Amino acid sequence: MPPVSTRTHHLNCGTMCPGAARIPGLVPAELVAHCLLVEGADGLTLVDTGFGTLDIAERSRRLGRGFTLMVGAAFDPDERAIAQVAALGHDPHDVRDIVVTHLDPDHAGGLSDFPWARVHVHPAEREAAARPSTFRERLRYVSAQWEHGPEWTDQRSSGEEWHGFGAVRPVNEDVLMVPLHGHTRGHCGVAVRRPTGDWLLHAGDAYFFTGDKLTPRHCPPGIRSYQAALAVDGGARRANLARLQELHARHSAGAGDVGVTMFCAHDRAEFEALAGRPA
Repeated sequence: MPPVSTRTHHLNCGTMCPGAARIPGLVPAELVAHCLLVEGADGLTLVDTGFGTLDIAERSRRLGRGFTLMVGAAFDPDERAIAQVAALGHDPHDVRDIVVTHLDPDHAGGLSDFPWARVHVHPAEREAAARPSTFRERLRYVSAQWEHGPEWTDQRSSGEEWHGFGAVRPVNEDVLMVPLHGHTRGHCGVAVRRPTGDWLLHAGDAYFFTGDKLTPRHCPPGIRSYQAALAVDGGARRANLARLQELHARHSAGAGDVGVTMFCAHDRAEFEALAGRPA
């Protein structure tokens, strides 16, 4: 079946300047919150939301002083997904679906800006956010970001394959959730088919730095430690990273039958390389 998505926009919905970047080489000086806006025949779909209006207005209450100091977010109102949707000439009410890689605050903060939208998330992620079972899970989720009561659409595995990964279809045949658990219980990548027939793979926080997807891997030591510290299942995270490295190597070498362009949520170089390209 031909793809129905007509255009994909790359949005930075949250510039972050971590305080640890003051130590040379430890972490990148600037991170982004790389989100997607997909134009389709049935409306608009957001992939992740970055920070939202209330995160900016009530950052201490919503996110906590510790988090805001650690990530060094700019909290620029112009970077909100809802502002960028409008700047592209769309009515924000045409955002019918939001697909979240996971519910960490820098990925789900904008949910409350689109209270009418269906929210697609892996059921294990919703369970972790609703009933955190570890201290790490209790710290990471900000329930105020979805206290407006969105229409959740839990996505369960359909058993279908996408380039060797099991996938589900949360919106249509052109937007697939790809389980990449480890960073969180229900963390997923999101694959978006472009009109050309090739694919974008938003890998979320399955990795943080573009060198992570290379073989051999290279990554600043602070980012490497941060990824390990945040993972709820380190073994699963490492196994999925290895699969992503294989996928990237295959398609970089031109060995894939259909192209896959992979990127993560926070690498600025990846974002800038894609944001200027025709979608």
